[in-house]
Amino acid sequence: REVAQMEAEVRELLATIQQPHLRELLERVLGEDSQLWAGYRVAPAAKYYHQAYRHGLLEHCLSVAHGVSALSATFPGIDRDVAVTGALLHDIGKLEAYASDQARIDLTDAGRLQGEIALGYHRIRRAIEDLPGFPEPTAQAVLHIILSHHGTHAHGSPVVPCTREATLVHMIDNL
Repeated sequence: REVAQMEAEVRELLATIQQPHLRELLERVLGEDSQLWAGYRVAPAAKYYHQAYRHGLLEHCLSVAHGVSALSATFPGIDRDVAVTGALLHDIGKLEAYASDQARIDLTDAGRLQGEIALGYHRIRRAIEDLPGFPEPTAQAVLHIILSHHGTHAHGSPVVPCTREATLVHMIDNL
């Protein structure tokens, strides 16, 4: 997919987030001026399996977020803003877990020693802590999505999805 089109779609999704704390979090992490955005938009999504190429992380997280956004309207009791935020951020740990050059994608030392889920959790936890007044229940909901998006302990999640939003993100990610 064209990178410029995917970037525009991310901006469109961010504009639909109604909860101010989540919108501010996403702007800090994925805003055009964010240092993370520079890496997020070019990083691969995996070493082998899905979107294992330049811009793969952007493509993958955007497709999960689109699916989550569409399905959240059809199931009662899903907080769309939390689910879309979680979808956009669920693999953010891959920015530290993978290193890539033109020839290959490989795990970094941090990726091997801590794993992408833990790295993503800590990165977003720190970002949330830097936002004054961020509601703790909302923080817990987003962080739970990051921690549980692989779905099972056997697949690397330290916890299994326990909320509708986390289950939805996991299912669309797995799809």
